[in-house]
Amino acid sequence: MDTSHTQQVILITGSSRGIGLYLTHYYLNAGHIVIGCSRSELSIEHQNYQHFSLDVASEIDVKSLFSSIRKRHKRLDVLINNAGIAAMNHAMLTPLSTVEKIFSTNVFASFLFCREAVKLMRKNQYGRIVNFSTVAVPFALEGEAIYAASKSAVESLTQTLAKEFSEFGVTVNAIGPTPIQTDLIKNVPDDKLNKLLEKQSIKRFGEMADVSNVIDFYIKPESSFITGQILYLGGA
Repeated sequence: MDTSHTQQVILITGSSRGIGLYLTHYYLNAGHIVIGCSRSELSIEHQNYQHFSLDVASEIDVKSLFSSIRKRHKRLDVLINNAGIAAMNHAMLTPLSTVEKIFSTNVFASFLFCREAVKLMRKNQYGRIVNFSTVAVPFALEGEAIYAASKSAVESLTQTLAKEFSEFGVTVNAIGPTPIQTDLIKNVPDDKLNKLLEKQSIKRFGEMADVSNVIDFYIKPESSFITGQILYLGGA
């Protein structure tokens, strides 16, 4: 399927704030059809935007979302699994409820969306899936044991699904951002952030454009030979 000159149908999870909100505006401005979802409502007045309020880890909610996409658009070209939560705490002080919440949003939801997306993508023998990891994985950051473990699971999922989905013309890759100044890190102490930046080859915060640059590369029709890759920002 040649999508180089056509409008793509792009699904972005966690589209109501942070990176997800930026990507929503970015791809709408590029002329694509964007479907967003998050727990909260999002009032973007744009003819090419549709929003769903749901729990990304609810199988019923997710299946209902994909049913709507199938009826309205008959296809899905790109899935960006951006929805995620983090917690910064010593393992001894981390309750199991936090562990379950993080894995539910970061791992189970990513799996659900990948599984349902490929069912739609295989019909056209074309699709691009981009998952989100983090530099907390290669850096093995103290205080982020559960967050990093959940994203390690996302990386493993990405690499295995890349093999399973290749026969359908679907690529599966992941991006690992450095800290970007969004709600996700607003409660992290400055000294911890500075220690993290010092570990990077390029010692600055990531920017939204750094993220969209990598995603643009992954989702290009010409990137059909790129799959199962995890690309960390900042030289992690």
